Amino acid sequence: MRTALLQSSGRPGSVVENLKVLDEAAGRAAAAGAGLLAAPEMFLTGYAIGDDIARLAEPADGDSADAVAEIASRHSLAIAYGYPERSGDAVFNSAQLISATGDRRANYRKTHLFGCFERDHFTPGEQPVVQAELGGLTVGLMICYDVEFPENVRAHALAGTDLLVVPTAQMHPFQFVAESMIPVRAFENQMYVAYVNRVGQEGEFEFVGLSTLAGPDGIARTRAGRGEELVFADADPVSLAASREANPYLHDRRPGLYGSLV
Repeated sequence: MRTALLQSSGRPGSVVENLKVLDEAAGRAAAAGAGLLAAPEMFLTGYAIGDDIARLAEPADGDSADAVAEIASRHSLAIAYGYPERSGDAVFNSAQLISATGDRRANYRKTHLFGCFERDHFTPGEQPVVQAELGGLTVGLMICYDVEFPENVRAHALAGTDLLVVPTAQMHPFQFVAESMIPVRAFENQMYVAYVNRVGQEGEFEFVGLSTLAGPDGIARTRAGRGEELVFADADPVSLAASREANPYLHDRRPGLYGSLV
């Protein structure tokens, strides 16, 4: 499945403008043959927007979800995107997957909140593995800091995730995550990992870009630079099956030895 990564911070504070950016990128992605477009963490609203997070938060089936569904169905490609989700009095840092026909397929709430900023504005999610079938692949969702916990990604591997989509807001000086950790996560768990980042200065944060899609061989199939960019790579189930056959990690595990981890 050809996958497009939209490396952009959009227009922080404006859902309307960010939907326009998403629509334009969806058109370009569809024209290039992509079946999936992935946008960064908190793409619909912006990340460093303070109390506007709570003001702009919407339910998973809110107006913005309907707008993304319309974009997805009009361009005939699936879209994964980050947004602040309101559920009752709680606000979650969430990512949602909409199918190419406009159906809501999966919604994930970030389980590991990073730093005081996120802990002040969000409630942590409690479901570590969220998946949906898409284009012949099992697609999993995770957000930014979550992927830095090996237990999280291994849980996806054991649940059969083929392509892990990770909207992120990766900031300086932690660019080594994009450069080094993501290919390792893909290799050690035998999956594709699509890591799609914000860029530039936003409030107190400097986002580093470097969005990548890494394969099960640990090699980056594509890698963006430090500016706004739309990059493409393929998640190939045939190559994935061959890699899993050749790599013994998951087969050679000894779970009985790992009780001390929990």
